[in-house]
Amino acid sequence: MATIDDLGFKCLPHPPYTPDLASSDYWLFEKMKRPLRGKRFEDFKRLETINRYKETGNTVDKPRSGRPCSVTTSALKKVVRERIRRNPDHSMRKMALELNISRRAIQKVVKRDLGMRSFKRKKVQFLSGSVKEKRVSRSKSLLALHAIGVLENTIFSDEKFFTIEEATNSQNNRVISTSVSAIPDKFRYISRMKTPLSVMVWAEVSAVGRKPLIFIPPGVKINAKTYQELVLEPVVKGLSQTMFSGQQFVFQQDGAPAHTANTTQDWLKHNIPNFIHKDEWPPYSPDLNPMDYSVWYILENKACSVSHNTVSSLKISLCREWEKMPQETLRAAVEGFPNRLRAVISKKGGYIE
Repeated sequence: MATIDDLGFKCLPHPPYTPDLASSDYWLFEKMKRPLRGKRFEDFKRLETINRYKETGNTVDKPRSGRPCSVTTSALKKVVRERIRRNPDHSMRKMALELNISRRAIQKVVKRDLGMRSFKRKKVQFLSGSVKEKRVSRSKSLLALHAIGVLENTIFSDEKFFTIEEATNSQNNRVISTSVSAIPDKFRYISRMKTPLSVMVWAEVSAVGRKPLIFIPPGVKINAKTYQELVLEPVVKGLSQTMFSGQQFVFQQDGAPAHTANTTQDWLKHNIPNFIHKDEWPPYSPDLNPMDYSVWYILENKACSVSHNTVSSLKISLCREWEKMPQETLRAAVEGFPNRLRAVISKKGGYIE
């Protein structure tokens, strides 16, 4: 085959940066691009993602050189919105690394432009379909009783273990310092024991008052018998006279085995005119008990703000903070009960927190 030199033509160098002089650029490629005009940006991004997966085995963007971008653009907003739509449990820090932009830029897009916030995932009790149905039906029944005033004088009760260790909140436990090494150990670390000393506490609240805390003796296992002897007989039986001046009240307890035992239910039938039967209280519903969704949290944060050396010290702190807790706080917690029943119904028995 003859070459250009054989034909007597001179080979001149192509002028640099001149795609407008190459027919393949200004004619052939133009004809190829016409059918693609009007295609959405996302279509090309999908193709790019597929090719990236074929090359690298994953869909993570290739590392880019230079300083991470901090400029917020409309294209970036679209990319971030789409990533959140596909995978909402992505952290902003991880997205910033994948897109090779600053974390501040991601936060600006998510919070300011998209109006979103980052929330911590929460561990919850598994709720089966039948449990959700019971939560809905029983919440409706309790809400109907509340509407006609039957639950006006309700006493909510519960038990909880408290340990001598400092109560912690991973979201709020922070230390301000110039560096990690400059933080004293007593502030940097929160020590934990394998089996810390603890005490079980029983308590009850209503919109009008509360009774002193009941401490279960160490080594005593709460069953139907001990529950009746230590709590129901000495405390609950006389609440009508001591708290409500002779008026009737409704007693609430959760679905713990000691509470739902036949002997306990029989004791309540003979001694408490009005109580929420074991088949009336929604199952797996600490989110409906003011003690669980409000009171215990407040008490623990106050009484266990620092660790205690002994159980006696812990008990003194619990009693002191229990007496100091404003009745308005307890009333507000109790008055939130009907709204939580409505929330369970609205969520079709699902989680409301």
